[in-house]
Amino acid sequence: MRIFSKSLLAAAALTLPLAATVQGAGHGDNPYAGHIAARQGYMQILAFNIGVLGGMARGNIEYDAEAAQTAANNLAAMAGVDGRPTWPAGSDNAALGDATRALPAIWEDMGGFGEEWMAYGAAASGMADAAGNGLEALQAAIGPLGGSCGSCHRNFRQSDD
Repeated sequence: MRIFSKSLLAAAALTLPLAATVQGAGHGDNPYAGHIAARQGYMQILAFNIGVLGGMARGNIEYDAEAAQTAANNLAAMAGVDGRPTWPAGSDNAALGDATRALPAIWEDMGGFGEEWMAYGAAASGMADAAGNGLEALQAAIGPLGGSCGSCHRNFRQSDD
């Protein structure tokens, strides 16, 4: 399992810059389609791993220390990926409509966006420290992790409503 997850992370890390370099190739009028696809793919990897941990925390998935640790390690590793190339100015929903849910607030408050990212990194690290140490430890760490995700989404992502 560790080899697979490390391979997945390595592939994701290598794909982000590649997608950024092919930014507009074959994407019609959207010069940032590659950037958006890369960051959405990145978020899907995060969502998958958070889903595993959240499912265990809620009791929807049986707690498995190895699977929990793998998901948590993936989140912590992904927090270390430098995704800045996937966030060029002008790749927001005000400029591109439904192509993205990224709000212009990201570029208006890049410092705040960076702080949110750092909070996510700290929460992901805390989850990596806790996830394999029992269900109670995982449950204690899920709140800060979910809180960091939710805070960033409230401030910098178009709501689902």
